[in-house]
Amino acid sequence: MKTDHWFYGLFQSAPDLIALLLPKGDAEAPSLGPDSPGNALYYRFQAPELKAANHRLDGAFWPKSGEAGTPEHPVVLLEVQMHAKPGFKHRLFAQTARFLQLNPQVLHLAVVVAVPHRRLKLGPAQLPQQLQAFLDGVIWLSLEELGQQADLDPWLTLLTLPVRPEAELPASTQQILEQRPDLLSTVLTMLFERFPTLTPEEIMVIAGIPTDQLLHTRAAQDLLDRGRQEGEARGRQEGEAQGEAKVTLRLLNRRCGLLSDATTAEIQALPLKQLEALAEALLDFSGPADLKAWLGEHKG
Repeated sequence: MKTDHWFYGLFQSAPDLIALLLPKGDAEAPSLGPDSPGNALYYRFQAPELKAANHRLDGAFWPKSGEAGTPEHPVVLLEVQMHAKPGFKHRLFAQTARFLQLNPQVLHLAVVVAVPHRRLKLGPAQLPQQLQAFLDGVIWLSLEELGQQADLDPWLTLLTLPVRPEAELPASTQQILEQRPDLLSTVLTMLFERFPTLTPEEIMVIAGIPTDQLLHTRAAQDLLDRGRQEGEARGRQEGEAQGEAKVTLRLLNRRCGLLSDATTAEIQALPLKQLEALAEALLDFSGPADLKAWLGEHKG
């Protein structure tokens, strides 16, 4: 399930949502209700590219009070990591340092990482002291744990939709829409992302949304049609990537010997373009050292 651009759109439309994910301080919680002002009060959102390392951050939130940040409203870096990635912790450390290098005006920084659950494998257990000290200061947001809290703000419930058990989706969806009917489009987009092979009618059953509630409006029908088309396109692309990964892994096992489970998982997680590049590059590999070097150069 590809959710990065859904999270991107969500935080882009409501930058102050990041304030609800930070530890509670003296700052007043942002108002995200339907009657709140259209403009964000505290933060503006960007997704900057760290060109030297060719890494794009999932989100950078700049306080409107100033780019140095304050203890109440720090500059916030957000990463959404929904799949296991052995080199993630090292990459997070490197790109945070690179961000600070490019933005020396920042004095107060918070790093938030959203994960589906705390069991996700993001790197080795034993780490250098400096890296571990950095990770201890990271705010690790488990969407699974967030979903277990009672009386969540509708925006926070929305964040948990990618990981909630299917049986809980009708109640969660209704909880959101009862308070924020204007979020219907965002809810449906997430469900299309999560269940790309289902029909719009099946999606509405899962969400507990009556069909006659939606289909009497042209806008809702257009959204459902667009969601179906996007889901079919993503399904084809993911199928192509899976096929490319199988062929590439078979060739690598012949050229480099039997691959470890960690290396296999890392290759399977590569996007289609990188898989195609690896399939071409492996023709020049002479052993596992070449594969390790290639993966090291293309992390992120």
